[in-house]
Amino acid sequence: MSRAGRHRFAAAAAGLAAVAMLAGAMEVLVRTGGVSALVIAPPAALPEAFARLWREGFVLEPFALTLAQACAATMAAALVGIPAGYWLWRSPLLGRAYEPWIGAAFAAPTILLFPLFLVLFGRGYATTVFVGFIAAVIPIVLKTREAFAGVPRVLLDVGRSFHLSEAQILRRIAFRAAVPGIFTGLRLALIYALVNIIGMEFLIDFGGLGRIVSEMYFRYEIPGMYAAILLIVAVSWLFLALLSGIEAWLRPR
Repeated sequence: MSRAGRHRFAAAAAGLAAVAMLAGAMEVLVRTGGVSALVIAPPAALPEAFARLWREGFVLEPFALTLAQACAATMAAALVGIPAGYWLWRSPLLGRAYEPWIGAAFAAPTILLFPLFLVLFGRGYATTVFVGFIAAVIPIVLKTREAFAGVPRVLLDVGRSFHLSEAQILRRIAFRAAVPGIFTGLRLALIYALVNIIGMEFLIDFGGLGRIVSEMYFRYEIPGMYAAILLIVAVSWLFLALLSGIEAWLRPR
């Protein structure tokens, strides 16, 4: 195994060990009465809770629905946000003018506008995806502008010295140099889209895993609620792994 492979294996093993230790500590706290089982489910109860969710049809379809909504919101945000961030970079005056406003919108809890979105789009997937899109597009715009602004000037000058067109400089130099920053924005976008989509599913009792968490909560099935939360973590992990693969493919070699 290569040195990089050994480092990755060691990091993964350390992460799993930390999770196992945390689960063991939680199990002891719940079993000894240090923490009420009505607040935190003992980790040993989660496999049975997951099996019960599976038998009741609360795994595959909600998992796929939340995955599809987060994917749609993030892709739509990327299609809008990356060109917008590039445009703000190419127009420095507009970038300086609009960046503070976009940053302020990033800090605003847009999910609180869900009654307005319900009126506009109804109680359906259009509402949840739109809320995810609004949350996701802002970090993509900001990080894309920041990524292009961070491209070393010398690289652009070298491209012009070889008489490359502006489109060629963008495609072969600027975009590839900006890939790490752009993907930082995409990761943030995914997180914010997923959080807002699941929050909407919980609030309006519609859709995927957020609705399952809501149903388990109101049924007071605490282990089932935590099992649904672990499925949400799995959705996040899948998306982040996919983004890491795409970033590695696009990075300059």
